[in-house]
Amino acid sequence: MGATGTGKSTFINLVSGSNLRIGTGLHSCTAEVQVGNSFELDGRSVTLIDTPGFDDTKMSELEILKLISDYLAQSYIDGTKLAGVIYLHKISDDRVGGNALRNFSMFRQLCGDTTLKNVVIVTNKWGEVTKQIGEARHYELANDNDFFKPVLDKGALMLPHFDTIESARGILRRILNNQPQALQIQRELVDEHKDISQTAAGENVSRQLEELTRKHEEQIRRLKEDMEGN
Repeated sequence: MGATGTGKSTFINLVSGSNLRIGTGLHSCTAEVQVGNSFELDGRSVTLIDTPGFDDTKMSELEILKLISDYLAQSYIDGTKLAGVIYLHKISDDRVGGNALRNFSMFRQLCGDTTLKNVVIVTNKWGEVTKQIGEARHYELANDNDFFKPVLDKGALMLPHFDTIESARGILRRILNNQPQALQIQRELVDEHKDISQTAAGENVSRQLEELTRKHEEQIRRLKEDMEGN
């Protein structure tokens, strides 16, 4: 998982030999849940799942949440639990803006705190920055309470990916021996029979939309005041 353009599909193609669609333009490419080719790593069968980012250019956050949640709920009903969840973040981003924070907030609500020990936050695009800048950003992301520190404190890992197959395999090896667990969204939808709007992730989307609406209305009010003042 991760924002649009963070390299989710590229990571899967690299390590699994898949041919998932990769976006090269300004529009997001992954508009559905995609499953990579299964492959063996250290004698274990691995299957990676690719999801759209919550900042997709073609679908709303609610539509994307429904898409991902439907897939996760069905896989849980079918008896499949995830051994790990990878969240990708571009180390080349010189600041973490509102969209990135909303993406990660949604990710947390999907996973829930009890499964964070199976989460790996992966920083990539290291080739786009100097080693010094990359290491400084990696440290800040890991140690700032506004970013990834709260989930790292609850057992998540944070690792760099250097765009090589060896690097990708090393990340997956940190997941292989995990005890598979149901994500919070799976338990809410299947075990607790909640509507998606009643889940933590659904409520998170509603809060974000309400906040955006409030800010938009405030901007319109100020604009009208400025026009009347002139």
